[in-house]
Amino acid sequence: QVQLVESGGGSVQAGGSLRLSCAVFGYTYSSYCMGWFRQAPGKEREGVAAFDSDGRTSYADSVKGRFTISQDNAKNTLYLQMNSLKPEDTAMYYCAADYRPMTAIQALGVLQAFAYGGQGTQVTVSS
Repeated sequence: QVQLVESGGGSVQAGGSLRLSCAVFGYTYSSYCMGWFRQAPGKEREGVAAFDSDGRTSYADSVKGRFTISQDNAKNTLYLQMNSLKPEDTAMYYCAADYRPMTAIQALGVLQAFAYGGQGTQVTVSS
């Protein structure tokens, strides 16, 4: 059974940093596309960052240069380093995984529809 468990969310002031983690259980980690999406109250889900199975990455324009997605295959863990946080980054953040082959750019647009997702971790950025 595939399970994704997020952690690392919290409350920070604008300009601060957080690192989210997503521990993955139940499948061969490196063969999947993975990524992070977020949902703020009253807004649609938004893809934030994605990896494809070849290790290529893609980012939403709103986070480019501030967020970095990375992975540790030995630990079966996906990360999202978030720097220079802004109040508009406040949202519930979810990691997601899918076994279907796709590019990172394709993945970014459909993360919220991936086969597997976690329960989410809340990020709150105050001004």
